[in-house]
Amino acid sequence: MQTRPSTVGRASNGALRAVDANNDNHTASIEPFDDVSEPGTPNHADHAHGSNGASIANGTQQNGTQHDTQNEPLSPDDPLAPLPFNPYKGNRGLTRAWHAMKNSLAGFRVAIREESAFRQELTLAAILIPCGVLVPVEPVSRVLLLGSVLLVLIVELLNSSVEAAIDRISLERHELSRRAKDLGSAAVMVALGMCLMTWLLIVGPLVVHWVQAWL
Repeated sequence: MQTRPSTVGRASNGALRAVDANNDNHTASIEPFDDVSEPGTPNHADHAHGSNGASIANGTQQNGTQHDTQNEPLSPDDPLAPLPFNPYKGNRGLTRAWHAMKNSLAGFRVAIREESAFRQELTLAAILIPCGVLVPVEPVSRVLLLGSVLLVLIVELLNSSVEAAIDRISLERHELSRRAKDLGSAAVMVALGMCLMTWLLIVGPLVVHWVQAWL
């Protein structure tokens, strides 16, 4: 049994195959499902489809990135990683000051017991600090004398703490460990040189004057 094409189908096919009578140079035939937009006019459907596709792709990529970022565990070296719990950081007021004082005294005891360099510098400070208090100089000069001595002790404590931290990590010989300890020793040497220079510039002329007056 043969099926004849319907009249509506023939009419639609004939309507789609139209000829542009206004175009003198060429004729354009329109097939079904062809683009019927005028030349030079952007295709809004393709543009919308492309923009929507790009937006969907970008949204999918962003959502995937956010999903991966949220689910990705933070490494211990990441600055955004949560710090380990420290019970001493929760203290406030007098309790914090009390714990800080106990820790400081414990640090002094360890430095005196374990660090021979700190004991030598502490002995030197026990001699120079009374001299700096009794020497007849201006208040600013007195502060410089005492501060230069205390600076040596401060730098030595910091150097000892760096050495203790390096030994805690590893006792094996390593170039970076040696470099860190050498830098700490260099800092102590600079502090000692500053102390010596301060005392020579402030107390040196007074000593020379006393020696000349005594002779």
